[in-house]
Amino acid sequence: MTEAVESTEPLPDPAHVQHEHPDVTGGWLRPAVFGAMDGLVSNFALIMGVVGGSSGNDTKPIVLAGLAGLAAGAFSMAAGEYTSVASQSEFALAQVDIERDEILNNETAEEAELAAMFIEKGVDEDVARQTAAQIHRDPENAVKVHAREEFGVDVDDLASPMLAAVSSFFAFAVGALVPVFPYLIGIESPWTAIGLSLVALFGCGAIVTRITARSWWFGGIRQLVLGGAAAGLTYLVGDAVGTAIG
Repeated sequence: MTEAVESTEPLPDPAHVQHEHPDVTGGWLRPAVFGAMDGLVSNFALIMGVVGGSSGNDTKPIVLAGLAGLAAGAFSMAAGEYTSVASQSEFALAQVDIERDEILNNETAEEAELAAMFIEKGVDEDVARQTAAQIHRDPENAVKVHAREEFGVDVDDLASPMLAAVSSFFAFAVGALVPVFPYLIGIESPWTAIGLSLVALFGCGAIVTRITARSWWFGGIRQLVLGGAAAGLTYLVGDAVGTAIG
């Protein structure tokens, strides 16, 4: 039987890899995208509800509602994101502490468990056992590897609650400013706000597809339809309420 010949060629330098991936797990992308979308849709719908329930050409209630909706929504989004991300990180760290105790108190079994996970991924048994043993030479390194392999937590890359809060605050504010902006510069016709908001909805939906597998036109049309429907339905509600109490 011919023995396998071990390759002596050096491994390629990772620095020569010519591609990068966007931050898909960090603390800013999701709240920023969600914040901008939510700000645009919610304030657009709010303003259209006030337009539907208002009479005459007085735009003061519309501006007041738009700015109040912007402020309330931005602060609410920031507080919610901070609490959500902080709670998630605290839960993850609690699970890491549990794993650390297991490794310190039952190292042999934990090392065997890690080797078994490598074997399931297709690593040869001998290599898997050697790799697990090397990793367990440093208990803290073992904790990090177990956390990634067992419950998908990167201890060194947990999302920042403050970053999530700030991102969502400013993103929501920018999105919410779009439908009220025409009124702030003296344009009284609601059609300007409607047109600007619909264009912004399409643009936001198209931009989001830059980090997804969808085509830009699909994402744009989907967001335009959903946001436009929300604003249209809220307008009808406002009109019905305005008629009832008018």
